Amino acid sequence: MNTPAADALLQLDDVAIGYDRRALITGIHVSLPRCSFTGLLGANGSGKSTLIKTILGIIPPVSGRLIFNLVNGRPPVLGYVPQREALDSIFLLSSFEVALMGVCGRVGAARLINKAERAWTEQCLAAAEAADLRRKRFSQLSGGQKQRVLIARALAAKPDFLLLDEPTSGLDVAGTQAIIDLLEKLHREHRLTILMVNHDLATVRRSVQRIIWLHHGQVLQGPVQELLSRQKIEEMFELEVS
Repeated sequence: MNTPAADALLQLDDVAIGYDRRALITGIHVSLPRCSFTGLLGANGSGKSTLIKTILGIIPPVSGRLIFNLVNGRPPVLGYVPQREALDSIFLLSSFEVALMGVCGRVGAARLINKAERAWTEQCLAAAEAADLRRKRFSQLSGGQKQRVLIARALAAKPDFLLLDEPTSGLDVAGTQAIIDLLEKLHREHRLTILMVNHDLATVRRSVQRIIWLHHGQVLQGPVQELLSRQKIEEMFELEVS
């Protein structure tokens, strides 16, 4: 059952997603409640990243409507954490400079970034538990450290809605848990609406409240207890879970 419009930050109304006007998935009816933490699941090639990029406006929907409800009388601000940042090591950027990129959408192109925005970026690094990385070259950080800086960059935009595409990809167990703990803390303390792509069912089960599952061109959504039950997982994967 879809969330009532008043309680939703975003509604997808009969949306089709894809590239070059060719639909990968059609008939998407999804609501994301305000302040919810939702996991986005699906096999490789199922359309997870395409859906994220459609919500972000990077690619247009093939058809249908994306309806963002207002936050304090304005459209919601989106923050994005990619799976990995492809900054060439030739760019000798510090972690602080990478995080500072997050304010550019608010400040505007080719405008000086004032002291207040720099101070805010410092706060975002601290919130992402990356303050000690501020002077270190971004290209020399570990995978987990880079993800913390990218989360700080997304926070610097002052988002209402945080979207993350595989934020724990390539991290070890300790690194994965540290990032998930951080996201749970940000969700709890800042009341952020979060949509996270993640392939690790155990991690998703522990952290999120709701699931959107892309499966063979269909879109399932519901509470985590329902969609990650043993019966549902067996049905989705068509195998027995030991």
